[in-house]
Amino acid sequence: MRAAVYEKFAQPLTIQDVPDPVPEKNGVVIRVGATGMCRSDWHGWMGHDPCIRLPHVPGHEIAGVVEETGREVSRWKKGDRVTLPFVCGCGACPQCASGNHQVCDRQSQPGFTHWGSFAQYVAIDYADVNLVQLPEDIDFVTAASLGCRFSTSFRAIVAQGKVSAGQWVAVHGCGGVGLSAIMIASALRANVVAIDIQREKLDFAGSVGASVLVNAGEVEDVAGAILDITKGGVHVSVDALGSSNTCFNSIATLRKRGKHLQVGLMLAEHRHPPIPMDKVIANELEILGCHGMQAHEYGAMLDMVCEGKLRPEKLIGKTIGLEEAARELPDMNRFGSVGVIVINEF
Repeated sequence: MRAAVYEKFAQPLTIQDVPDPVPEKNGVVIRVGATGMCRSDWHGWMGHDPCIRLPHVPGHEIAGVVEETGREVSRWKKGDRVTLPFVCGCGACPQCASGNHQVCDRQSQPGFTHWGSFAQYVAIDYADVNLVQLPEDIDFVTAASLGCRFSTSFRAIVAQGKVSAGQWVAVHGCGGVGLSAIMIASALRANVVAIDIQREKLDFAGSVGASVLVNAGEVEDVAGAILDITKGGVHVSVDALGSSNTCFNSIATLRKRGKHLQVGLMLAEHRHPPIPMDKVIANELEILGCHGMQAHEYGAMLDMVCEGKLRPEKLIGKTIGLEEAARELPDMNRFGSVGVIVINEF
């Protein structure tokens, strides 16, 4: 199969012919119809993820067709249209037994623990636990955009944040994660404040549901500005970027008993950020991590997509081929693109 491969961290990717994957007895091989390009892939390419072993094929936002099944797979057959979460559970550990596959003790992640989906085929373990039937109404490109950023944001806003109509929600960072959170919170009829340093991204955020736009590059005190706008702070705030600055501002933006949702990855020098713990204590704030969404919880999200209440296809900035992906991935930390990039030519 053709795949985008890197053999050293932070070094160029090349398009290579590599062996086709073979399914484990409990797994499947998926013919990739589309795969998203995510900043998590950039972190992996930089060497920030200890699970990755070189050489490596990135990619974890997947939609496609089951090509081959292992002998113990009972729920899936060749030809099924599927998607899946980026965190795959084992189905047997205490976390999975409680329904929390997103924090499985033996989790696997395509594109991190094993070769991913910047390729014609990808292997997925524990298929009966992790695959999701893809409705015919949702095409592969749209489905691929759901796999990490959108589904994680959905669980963050709906399950963790418990956002409801009329609440104030702040979203710090208007990349794929942030735009997804904005669209979902707006669909729940919350009042959404979008924060970014690029006017083009803020304008895009306004087009998908943000009612207030704050340019952090032009405002001296971001948290103070949001406290003023919302007359006391937001009920829920999302760090959708993952930096020391956005994490701090997100917490400082909250009203009393508000919730901070950490969706953006905190890696490298941002692993241990300063936190306004005095506010956390005095105002009884909640700090919640958000790490994907279980396959068995996908139904509510897919229903909202099929009903037109969520329009994830509006977040897609462009579609590209493997060769262009090999050039785009190293540039992801420059935040130049507006919207989500999806690979659909292999």
